[in-house]
Amino acid sequence: MRIQILILGWLLPVLCQAGDGQQVVARYDLSDSGMGDYSEEKGYGLIRGNPFTDDAFVFAAQLPEGDYQVRVQLLPAKNPEPITIKSESRRLMLFNHQPPPDKAEIVSFNVNIRTPRLDDGGTVQLNDREIGVWHWDDRLELEFHASPGTVGGITVIPTDSLVTIFIAGDSTVTDQPEEPWTAWGQILPVFFGPEVVVANYAESGLALSTFIGHRRFEKILESIEPGDFLLIQFGHNDQKEKGDGIGPWESYRNRLLEVIETARSHGALPVLITPMQRRRFDDQDRQFATLGDFPLVMRRVAAEEKVPLIDLNQMSATLYAALGPEGTTRAFVHYPAGTFPGQDKPLKDDTHFNPYGGYELARCIVEGIKLRVPYMARYLKPDIPPFDPASPDPFGSVNIPPSKGASFEKPLGN
Repeated sequence: MRIQILILGWLLPVLCQAGDGQQVVARYDLSDSGMGDYSEEKGYGLIRGNPFTDDAFVFAAQLPEGDYQVRVQLLPAKNPEPITIKSESRRLMLFNHQPPPDKAEIVSFNVNIRTPRLDDGGTVQLNDREIGVWHWDDRLELEFHASPGTVGGITVIPTDSLVTIFIAGDSTVTDQPEEPWTAWGQILPVFFGPEVVVANYAESGLALSTFIGHRRFEKILESIEPGDFLLIQFGHNDQKEKGDGIGPWESYRNRLLEVIETARSHGALPVLITPMQRRRFDDQDRQFATLGDFPLVMRRVAAEEKVPLIDLNQMSATLYAALGPEGTTRAFVHYPAGTFPGQDKPLKDDTHFNPYGGYELARCIVEGIKLRVPYMARYLKPDIPPFDPASPDPFGSVNIPPSKGASFEKPLGN
């Protein structure tokens, strides 16, 4: 059902429902120091500080589940500094954008908001880590990294006309809520233009079987439509499942076929993504594979079913070879003790990525889309430069401003 939009003026109202069924959208004024902190009663406000005293702040507003176009007014400044905006759990929406000097500007992007509720009254099964996270609540959260006074206002417009890119996967794909853990799925939105919204349903510790069993795929099917896309990356946790009929050539292959067929029956285009390599080098600095036949099975299924395939397994191996054993520690979560406040032990994880690594993996995905998924490639921003995993971005050139707060606990899965 298409929603009619009514835009109010520069007030501080909450999204509400008009008597005739039209949905009313408000513009939130952040240039007024009276915006105040978020409260349930008010339904909107600031979290983690104030834009007039801090160069990083969060705006939140209660909103129904759905897709939204977000328009942010940037105010004129003589020497404006770059601005980065994240949504929900650190989804990258705008990265180091340089506003023009002495000129107001509107930047826009699209955000998917969802809750665990299902149409039959049940819920998606969340793990303990997901309870209370921003990507499963009934609010829009926008995290701004900007100079004080840069953001004038926010307009939020519900829309049902966007092409949705759904993502199914594990901890290497999900929206990781806290620094320094970063997955490629939460970086991907920054590369797409105004016609697309990314809905990332991936979660740490899941295999394809538990993704289905926890009703996440069912949740996707409640809103997936003809013309949408479904990106599918599994293998790391599937590898650990045991039992009769369990394995890459049996249960994993059969579930891939089931998901492909079901997505196609809804008019969506499935895209298979082979799981990236773990960081593994022998004593002669040579990489070795740890995922067994899972990447091979996915390649076979893609060929047999004529499904587009992005071979992230191969691309990641090329990327790691280019970075080398020492350089790859800058892409994974490797940090000495004391890097983050309260961190008394070193972090060393050879499966999960930091912001630089997540960004490089997302660039691999984008390059794979360009080469293998032309129907999706037309929605990419036009100015994205080519990317060769054999020539990764220099480490210091990817500076995603960190979010406040860090976790020293490894995500589920390995």
